[in-house]
Amino acid sequence: MPAALLDLTELRQTSFSLLNDLAEGRSVAEVYHPEARVFCVHPFNEVQGLEAIAAIWTQLRSAFPDLERRSLLHLAGINLPDPRVSTPRAGQLVACMGTFQGRFLSDFCDIPATGQTAALRFCEAHEMIDGKIATSYLMFDLADLMQQAGVWPFVTSLGAESQWRGPAPADGVRLTECNSGTAAMDVVLAMHAALGRFDGRSLASMPHAEYWHPDFMWYGAAGIGTTRGLEEFRAHHQIPFLTGFPDRVGAGHYIRISDGDYAVTGGWPSVSGTHLGPWLGMPATGKRIDMRIMDFYRLADGRIAENWVPMDVIDIARQMGVDVFERVRHMTGRPRLAL
Repeated sequence: MPAALLDLTELRQTSFSLLNDLAEGRSVAEVYHPEARVFCVHPFNEVQGLEAIAAIWTQLRSAFPDLERRSLLHLAGINLPDPRVSTPRAGQLVACMGTFQGRFLSDFCDIPATGQTAALRFCEAHEMIDGKIATSYLMFDLADLMQQAGVWPFVTSLGAESQWRGPAPADGVRLTECNSGTAAMDVVLAMHAALGRFDGRSLASMPHAEYWHPDFMWYGAAGIGTTRGLEEFRAHHQIPFLTGFPDRVGAGHYIRISDGDYAVTGGWPSVSGTHLGPWLGMPATGKRIDMRIMDFYRLADGRIAENWVPMDVIDIARQMGVDVFERVRHMTGRPRLAL
């Protein structure tokens, strides 16, 4: 489905309207292209066609009958190339972050309904063709919803667990701004290159501190948590992650967009590594793990001030042989009774 490039203002506004309408109950057929594909977190994974996509939204709307979409970031831009990726990539993309909120009245993915207001974090990327969404990458933080429902399946997070904050300047929903420069992405990719110099032994082999604001906020997925500044980032995320996956490498990005002071990257997978040490309380398995990750960055004065990092932690656990949903079922009185 080749897509003609759109005016970026039109792309922002059309996608923002469609996505809000979708949350409020508009039919999937009115929002998605007939041949659309969706790449979603486990257990939904990769689906194609209106019927399969509608099944995701039917479950979400059933769980939250008064579903409301609260956008904290709505960005758009030309999709910059990634030499590691040889398959065709979208020419331009929309990237979004926020929460779906409402009364959690029916179970969702075996997560028990609380009967109270809950918030489901989302991070997304969308390609549009002929005024409809043709490809979506949907990251729901289902582990965070488990935490709200009182069925936490992992060890205690090292970082702080709380709802993610929006960008400090409160300017993340960009419906008219059109800054096609690449300055933000240039900083991000330089930081990525520094991380790639890890020698397997010393943090000093990765000279990336210069790209971060001294008090930067790093908002990790549930299970990892939020950190502030380089010391907390290293202690609560970087060192545990490198211990678990010392040979991790970047696997390529389907999205690389800059939008003013913002930049977004993401891969399906984004990172691959061998599980050689404990991570989130799960002992080393020796298995090669592919990780679905997105990164949303905000820069200030040429340095990264905020970084939101959705990650499909449940799919990573699945590859390690841990069925998180089975754990939740066990915790809610539905254990396995046979091998």
